[in-house]
Amino acid sequence: MKTEVLEGGGRALSEPVKTGHLAALAELAELADLAYFQVDAERNVVAMSPALERLTGFRAEDVLGRSCLAVIRCTECLRGCGVFKHGVVRNARIKIFREDGSELDAFKSGKVLRDDVGSIVGAIEVVRPVNEPAVREPGPPPELDVLLKSLGREFVVADDGFRIVSQSAGISDLVGLPAKELIGKPLEELFGEDLFGSDSSLRAAVLAGERREGWRAYLRTASGDQLPVSVSVGSIEASDACAGLQGSVSVMIRPEAAAPEKPAFGGIISRSPAMQRIFRVIELLRDNDSTVLISGESGTGKELVARALHATSHRGNGPFIAVNCAAIPSELLESELFGHMRGSFTGAVRDRPGRFELAHGGTLFLDEIGDLALSLQAKLLRFLQEHTFERVGDTRTRKVDVRVIAATHVNLVRAVSERHFREDLYYRLRVVPIEIPPLRERRQDLELLIRHFLQQIGKERGRSLRLAPSASRALLTYPWPGNVRELENALEYAISVCEGQTIHIGDLPLEVGRHDFERYNEMPAAAQRAEFAERVAIVEADAGGNAPGARLSASELAESARIREALEATKYNRGAAAQHLGISRTTLWRKMKQYRL
Repeated sequence: MKTEVLEGGGRALSEPVKTGHLAALAELAELADLAYFQVDAERNVVAMSPALERLTGFRAEDVLGRSCLAVIRCTECLRGCGVFKHGVVRNARIKIFREDGSELDAFKSGKVLRDDVGSIVGAIEVVRPVNEPAVREPGPPPELDVLLKSLGREFVVADDGFRIVSQSAGISDLVGLPAKELIGKPLEELFGEDLFGSDSSLRAAVLAGERREGWRAYLRTASGDQLPVSVSVGSIEASDACAGLQGSVSVMIRPEAAAPEKPAFGGIISRSPAMQRIFRVIELLRDNDSTVLISGESGTGKELVARALHATSHRGNGPFIAVNCAAIPSELLESELFGHMRGSFTGAVRDRPGRFELAHGGTLFLDEIGDLALSLQAKLLRFLQEHTFERVGDTRTRKVDVRVIAATHVNLVRAVSERHFREDLYYRLRVVPIEIPPLRERRQDLELLIRHFLQQIGKERGRSLRLAPSASRALLTYPWPGNVRELENALEYAISVCEGQTIHIGDLPLEVGRHDFERYNEMPAAAQRAEFAERVAIVEADAGGNAPGARLSASELAESARIREALEATKYNRGAAAQHLGISRTTLWRKMKQYRL
């Protein structure tokens, strides 16, 4: 294809055109007052519109045949041409230096021109001042705004330099700034340097064409508050641009307020499918007094499920009485459950009602039912069959209206086969079975639970803390054998020992840090390098810019990071850290001094 140059105010197209069309195209471009220029394959200017002459102060006759930098004196362009690199650029934010030396903030869009065989023969680029409205203001179509709002989502679109070029309508309300003031703001001003700083791993991943979903961030508002949000970031495809998303990077934002902050059932916080099914069962049992057997590992929240069953039932206004069968000696448990009469045994100085009577009209929760003695199992079976019992030392039969919910971490099927638990009682209790999965099988709940406990415990302690990326990663990858109870205890410990406003991995319990250290060592080399680069950046940021990273070689930086990880994982127990690293305590101490650890 022969490269065609438009005379006067015409506009060049990326596809081959017939000569007869050029005059009409030139007239249309002039009527639209487009500030554009065209370059050849060597990036020399071959056409320039009158609108661009007025915008920059340069005359076409002075720049034709010269490098495009002669007319578009832009610092971004000096680093490399985005149009020739990517093939197309939409609304990239640039700063132009006019002929008189003044500066101009502008958007630049462009596309390469190809011949019939696909070879690049030049490019066409259009420039628009930031304060000049386009045919339609940059931003999503109204239909997309409505859809996002119904889903509790907002987004911003940024150019190659990670500066905002458009946003959904609700962002202004979140940030507290007019839409015009958001245009041109760097993403790092809104979300922080950890996510969008020039050296951040997230920014590097997006520039490499990757997508990152569900990253926790804090959106900085005009009032100085930090709004917790979840962000998903990716590059914009051509199909997105056709939908009205003009830019290079999209950031989808989900304010945490849009997530279910309040537990659905009496303290239970979950969005996992397994727990949602349990919630559904609880709803279905609203008007049902069937006996329920809750099973699950220790710390999974069996009592919370029992309380939710009670609170949502027609017995919700009645008493909820909980008894831990494993915590009371068997010789005292009968009296505790059924009550006793005065003089029935030594120390029985007066008549006393048992837990069954106290639970009349409500629910009796028997926790750790698997530890109930066989003699008491028979009496419990009789109550479940006839709803009657006698106090210890009494001959009078009493009847109460009580719903029984039992829970156990013991495998009752095995206990029945080993004759430690009555088979008939097992089936009486197991009218409605509910099995709570361990936390390691519903890891999608971890982020919700961590945020909930941070807010709850922090509020009790009068502190507002956040997690460093290394600590967050350690919490999310730890298997939590003690389930939700262990997670809550770990965060309470971290909040207690944390001295600053950010919880680091060294503030977490020893076993959590050790697991993270071992996980890192087992990662493939490529994954280790990527995570290592991120951690070094965090280490240097924590040092307030005084870290000696710039003076260390790559191998020394790697060794420094490994030693720091070992020290944090072992709470700076040098003996344990040296053992992790496979070196002596003396060598470790010398290395710590060398790397100022």
